[in-house]
Amino acid sequence: MEFKIEQVKDLQSIDVSHLVKESETEGYRFLTRLVNDYQDGTNTFSEDGEALFCVRNKANDEVVAIGGVNQSPFSDDVKTARLQRFYVLDEARRKGVGSLLLEKITEHSKGTFDELTVRTESSKADAFYLSNGFKFDDSVSETTHVKKLN
Repeated sequence: MEFKIEQVKDLQSIDVSHLVKESETEGYRFLTRLVNDYQDGTNTFSEDGEALFCVRNKANDEVVAIGGVNQSPFSDDVKTARLQRFYVLDEARRKGVGSLLLEKITEHSKGTFDELTVRTESSKADAFYLSNGFKFDDSVSETTHVKKLN
């Protein structure tokens, strides 16, 4: 499989229903929140430095992963970013898609933010973030991993 990554300027212009459905089956509700928050304007990834990205399968143009970066709502420091709504379809996992998406978000965030934070409760996600340059750090509320960007 070959993949391409793009910035999502309007979430309502792409089909993420299959990601939402699969994530809910796995017990995750954060993609449902992504869609709802985007629709009601709560989070449209439009503040300084924020962005939403998706990864598509080049063969059929299907969205196989999504994730974004926001100014952290858990920090008073405007230089702290939060990885948000990061999800990779099961069929695309272990193929470099998550790392590709995370690399794009990290590169986008440099220059605006000094660090990228995330919270996970999954051992698989923990291993993923550690292998992609994050350090385990739960010293701040709502954070389990931090990656310095400068």
